[in-house]
Amino acid sequence: MGDPKQFTLITAQERLRDQVAHALRAALVAGELRPGHVYSAPGLAADFGTSATPVREAMLDLAREGLVEPVRNKGFRITEVSERDLDQYTELRALIEVPTIGKVTGIATVEQLEELRPVADEIVTRAREHDLIGYLDADRRFHLGLLTLAGNERLVETVGDLRKRSRLYGLTRLDERGQLVASAEEHVELLDLMLAGDAAGAQECMARHLGHVRSLWAQARDEPVEPRPRHRLGGR
Repeated sequence: MGDPKQFTLITAQERLRDQVAHALRAALVAGELRPGHVYSAPGLAADFGTSATPVREAMLDLAREGLVEPVRNKGFRITEVSERDLDQYTELRALIEVPTIGKVTGIATVEQLEELRPVADEIVTRAREHDLIGYLDADRRFHLGLLTLAGNERLVETVGDLRKRSRLYGLTRLDERGQLVASAEEHVELLDLMLAGDAAGAQECMARHLGHVRSLWAQARDEPVEPRPRHRLGGR
């Protein structure tokens, strides 16, 4: 058997890497890490109050998600998403998710749909609490949870990838303008329509929600976000 101390060390390193990755995603969402800019692992490590190794490992995790790209001997560049990219990602999501929501409305049980009620409520709560990372996490669990009920794992993987590629850099601005709560409440509306068996209404709501998110993103993107200092891990 392996050395328990070594196993504990590896586990601690993985946990630190996950903490750094979470902090980096938060910085991306808040606009503290800007698209097109190159950031070095040592520089980010100094900001977060940790060593460079877990930052590099976390950045590689984000690279696999398409959020950053390695730049030889310099660090990592935050990948940019053009308006055309966003339009195409939104179109693909609509082509997949809108009819799938109609299908799920017809086949899912009340119990299956009600299991997602706490997640829909959590999205609204996170928006009201200005918890952007918590909001995105709950939003991901809700949408992918609904799609999972269709029984097609590849479909869920595809939408999950599209979501990562069309992440919301301007979420902070939406939160500051009070528009995030309205978007969050659309999840509760969608779930209620599905529970009522209104497939057509659910599809219309899903299409409207995707279009709403896209338009809000465009509005927020036009407004610059002043960079704010990143907090150290474990800080407030």
